[in-house]
Amino acid sequence: MEKDGQLKEVQLQIAGMTCAACATRVEKGLKKLDGVAEANVNFALEKATLKYNSEAVSPANFQEKIKDLGYDVVSEKAEFDIIGMTCAACATRVEKGLNKLEGVNKATVNFALERASVEYNPSAVTISEMRKQVEKIGYEAKVKQEDVSEQKTDHREKEIKKQKMKFLFSLLLSFPLLWAMVSHFEFTSFIYLPEIFMNPWFQLALATPVQFIIGGQFYVGAYKALRNKSANMDVLVALGTSAAYFYSLYSSIKSIGSGHQMVDLYFETSAVLITLIILGKLFEARAKGRSSEAIKKLIGLQAKTATVFRDGMEIDILLEEVVIGDIIYVKPGEKVPVDGEIIEGRSALDESMLTGESVPVDKTIGDTVIGATINKNGFLKMKATKVGKDTALAQIIKVVEEAQGSKAPIQRMADQISGIFVPIVVGIAIITFLVWYLFVSPGEFAVALEKLIAVLVIACPCALGLATPTSIMAGSGRAAEYGLLFKGGEHLELTHQITTIVLDKTGTVTNGKPVLTDVATKHGVDEYEFLQLVGTAEKQSEHPLAEAIVKGIKEKNISLLAIEQFEAIPGHGIQAKVDGKEILVGTRKLMADFNIELGIVMTKIEQLEENGKTVMIVAIDREYSGIIAVADTVKETSKEAIKRMKDLGLEVIMITGDNNRTAKAIADEVGIDQVIGEVLPEGKVNEVKKLQKEGKTVAMVGDGINDAPALAVADIGMAIGTGTDVAMEAADITLMRGDLNSVADAIIMSRKTIRNIKQNLFWAFGYNTLGIPIAALGFLAPWLAGAAMAFSSVSVVINALRLQKVKLK
Repeated sequence: MEKDGQLKEVQLQIAGMTCAACATRVEKGLKKLDGVAEANVNFALEKATLKYNSEAVSPANFQEKIKDLGYDVVSEKAEFDIIGMTCAACATRVEKGLNKLEGVNKATVNFALERASVEYNPSAVTISEMRKQVEKIGYEAKVKQEDVSEQKTDHREKEIKKQKMKFLFSLLLSFPLLWAMVSHFEFTSFIYLPEIFMNPWFQLALATPVQFIIGGQFYVGAYKALRNKSANMDVLVALGTSAAYFYSLYSSIKSIGSGHQMVDLYFETSAVLITLIILGKLFEARAKGRSSEAIKKLIGLQAKTATVFRDGMEIDILLEEVVIGDIIYVKPGEKVPVDGEIIEGRSALDESMLTGESVPVDKTIGDTVIGATINKNGFLKMKATKVGKDTALAQIIKVVEEAQGSKAPIQRMADQISGIFVPIVVGIAIITFLVWYLFVSPGEFAVALEKLIAVLVIACPCALGLATPTSIMAGSGRAAEYGLLFKGGEHLELTHQITTIVLDKTGTVTNGKPVLTDVATKHGVDEYEFLQLVGTAEKQSEHPLAEAIVKGIKEKNISLLAIEQFEAIPGHGIQAKVDGKEILVGTRKLMADFNIELGIVMTKIEQLEENGKTVMIVAIDREYSGIIAVADTVKETSKEAIKRMKDLGLEVIMITGDNNRTAKAIADEVGIDQVIGEVLPEGKVNEVKKLQKEGKTVAMVGDGINDAPALAVADIGMAIGTGTDVAMEAADITLMRGDLNSVADAIIMSRKTIRNIKQNLFWAFGYNTLGIPIAALGFLAPWLAGAAMAFSSVSVVINALRLQKVKLK
C-alpha cells in the first residue's frame, strides 16, 4: 500500500441514489475494493470521494463496482479536432493514448473527420491533460469551440426535467382516482362524481401506468438493493404500493359476476402515493441543486477565453488551451484568465473575489496577478505561471468541493442508523399488519393492509439522509463566499468546539511589514530636508527597515536626490554622502563609534522602544539631527476582531518569536491579556500541546512557514490567506481575507451550521419516531403518509438552505 502522502484522490458523480441507505451501500461496496484507503459517499451531493493506491485499483474499477451495485457514474464528454494525422494508424495511436489516461472512460478517434470524442470523469482528468497527451503522441488537439462555449447541462437539471415530466404524467392519471377517493367521504358527498370513476377496470387502467411506468424506478431500485443484500427507500415504496395495487387487482377480479360495482379498492392509494413521492423527489432535486450554488458561482468567475501572443500573432483561445509561459494580453475591463506575472503595463485590479477587499489593488511589472480578478483601467501584458487546476481559483473550488463532499462525524452516525433503518421498518410494518389482522380487526385484510402501507411509507429515511450533507454543503458554500475555506466537513463541525485561540503576531495580528511611524527632528532642523537626505541615503540599502523608511518618505511626496557615496555597516546602519553632506543612519552603537552625543533624546528613544518600535538615529555631518522609528503596525481590524472573539467566550493568546517587550506592547494595543514571547517555531508546537493537555480545544492562527508545524498540531489550524502556501497546506481552514475578523466569522459559521444540522436531525428522527406509531395505530391514511414523507425531506432541505442567507459581520 502506498503511503498516505502518495495516495491518489478522485471524485465520481453518482446517479440513481434514492436515499441515505443507497449512499451507505455504495460507500461500503467501494471500501471493500483492494487499494481503497478511504471512501466517502455524499447523498446530497450525489458524489463519491475516494483515496486509493493507483497500483492496486483504478477509477475504472470504481465505476464497475458502482454499476454492479445498481447505480450509474455521471461523466462528461469533450470533442477535439486532431491535427496532423496522416493515416488510420495515427488515429489508433491517439485513441490508445487517450484511453490510457486515468479518468478517461472511453475515447474514440475518427480519422476521416479528424475528430476525437472522449467520455471522461472531470475530477480525474482535465481537458488540458488530454491535449497534452495528444501532443506527447505527436499531434495537436484543439477543443471544439461550440463544445466548450455551450453551457454544460448540469445532470441535476436533467434530473429535474425528468422528474417534472414523470410528476405531470402521474398527476394526470392519478387525479380521477383522487377525485373518486375524496368524494367518497360523508362530508364531501356533495361533490359530483362521474360514474365511470367508480368502475374498477377504469381505475385499474389509470393505476397500472403509474404503478409500473412511473413507479418502475422503485422496482428497479428495490431489486438492485435486495440483490446486494440490503434495503433502501425503494424497497419500502415498492412494498407499500405493490401491496395496495395487487390487493385491489385481486378484489377487482374477485368482483367479476358478483354484481357489485364498487368493492374495497386501493388503486388510488398506490397511484397517489407514487405521485406524491415523485413530487417530493422533484422538490428535493431542485433544493439539492440550489445547495451547490457556491461552486457554480466560483466556476462562473473564470474567464472563458484568453488573448495570447503566439507565433508572432495575437489570437483568442479557450481558457483550457492556455499553457504555462504563454504571453497574455489583458485589456481594461477584462478578467485575468490565469495566474501569472505582469511583464508590461500597470493597472488597478479588483481582487474582491479572492480577498473580499472592494478597493482595487495597484499592480505593475513584476507583480503577480490571479485568474478571475478584473483588470480595471490599464493594459497589461502578463506571463502565465499557473494554469488549469493549479490556479488560485481552481484550488479554492477544490477545497470547497472537498469540504462539501466530506463527512462530519455527526453525519456518519446518521448514515449508520439509516443503513439498518429499512429492515427494522419492514419488521414493524409486518407486526402492525398481523396485530390488526389477528386482534384489532380480525379477518379484515383490507384494514390491516392499509396500516402496513402507511407504516412503510411514513418511515422512508430520506430526511435522515439529507439532514447533515445539505447543511454542510450550504454552510461551507456560504462560508466560501465570506472567504472562509473549510477543508472538510469534520473541520466545519469541530470549529464550534474551540475554546482557545492562539494568534501568531507577525502577519496575523500585525501587517507583517514594517512601516515608517515616527519622525522627530532636532530643534532647528527642517523636516522636509531631513527626510529627503535620509530617504536618499537609505534607498540603496536592501534591509527591510530601509525599504520601509524609503517607502514612507516617498508617500509624503518628498523627492529624493542623487546619492554620491554609500556604505552599509552590517548590524549597525549605513554611512552615505548626499548633496555634499555626510549622513549616518543607525543604532546607538553606530553613533558611539562616530562619537556623536545624543544627550536627552535617549528618553524619547527608550519611550518609542517601549512601544515596540525600532528606532534609528540620524546624524548629519557628524552632528545628531533627529530620529526615525519603524514598526510592524497592527492591522486596523485586529482590535475589533479580538473583542469579537472574547465576546464569543473564547480565550485569546498571542504567541511570537519577538522579544517580550515588543510583544506586550502589541498585545496591550489590541486587548490581548496573555502573551507568550521569544518562542521558536518548534516552541509554538510545544505551547499548543501544553494547552491541549489542559483540556482546551485549540485553534492556531498563523501565516508563515514557521507557523506550519503549530497549525498542523492544533485541533483546528487557521491560515491567513495572505500568507505562505506552506501555512495554508498545513491548516484546516484558510482565511482568504487576511483579516482576524474571519476567525470569529469561522466560529460563528460553524456554530450556526452545527445548530442547523441538529435541528435537521431532530426533525428527521422525531418525524419517524412519531410517524411510525401514529401510522401503526391507524391514525394515518397511506396517501397522507406519502404527503408527510415528501414534506419532511423538503422541509429538512429548506431548513439547511437558510444557511445560504447567513449574514456575518
